[in-house]
Amino acid sequence: MHADIAIIGGSGLYELFGDGATEHKLTTPYGEPSAAITIAQVAGRPVAFLPRHGVGHRFPAHVIPYRANMWALRSVGVRQIIAPCAVGGLQSHLGAGHFVVPDQLADHTSGRQHTFYDTGAVHINFADPYCNRLRGSIVDTALDAGLPVTAEGTMVVINGPRFSTRAESQTYAAQGGTVINMTGTPEAALARELAMCYATIALVTDLDAGVQGDHGVTQEEVFRVFAENTAALKTVLLQAIATISTTRGCTCGSALDGMTLPFDLP
Repeated sequence: MHADIAIIGGSGLYELFGDGATEHKLTTPYGEPSAAITIAQVAGRPVAFLPRHGVGHRFPAHVIPYRANMWALRSVGVRQIIAPCAVGGLQSHLGAGHFVVPDQLADHTSGRQHTFYDTGAVHINFADPYCNRLRGSIVDTALDAGLPVTAEGTMVVINGPRFSTRAESQTYAAQGGTVINMTGTPEAALARELAMCYATIALVTDLDAGVQGDHGVTQEEVFRVFAENTAALKTVLLQAIATISTTRGCTCGSALDGMTLPFDLP
């Protein structure tokens, strides 16, 4: 039961692997993860998969057991994570079916467990929330696949489960937001707190409420567009894995260097 790289799947990606995959149920100091972790061989290496919302979308974004998910993945050896997600476009040129690989995020969530470190002084560098090395591999793979992809941008993260008002949407866009989502934090920060590499590829499923005319976001629209693009997204994910080195030439693995941790990492 070991994998050095993982995919955390969002809406519509409850299953990723075919035959030969094995399921592993884990418990953590933070409770049980969203679901069992599935491990399979992809491009000659063991890869873990965890459905972010659980099987059948059991957990809405604001109650996902984020800490348990990240701890469980590290427990099976994971040090690199690709985390695809569905997003709304905050810019008019980012319509349904477009992909974005953000390099920044803006957190507007509340009431979530945002850290593992409730005691002591453990302050991580989070100026660049995503691993640029992983981002580069994802962007290159998406371009090679001929997908419409934007190689940078800011992902705004809101609490949910409701969508934004028009005024909120317009405010986020005016502040420089590129896309909007409900799961991007604390996932990215928790990965950094465990010294894991983390990057996302975001599929735009709609224009957010305040971007275009009288349009309002609907759940049916989000799920439909994601389903229409699931095959392309799976292709990018599985092909990207083949290009990502097991040797991490980035600073993510040294995020905790020199700090005194209140517990041992898995």
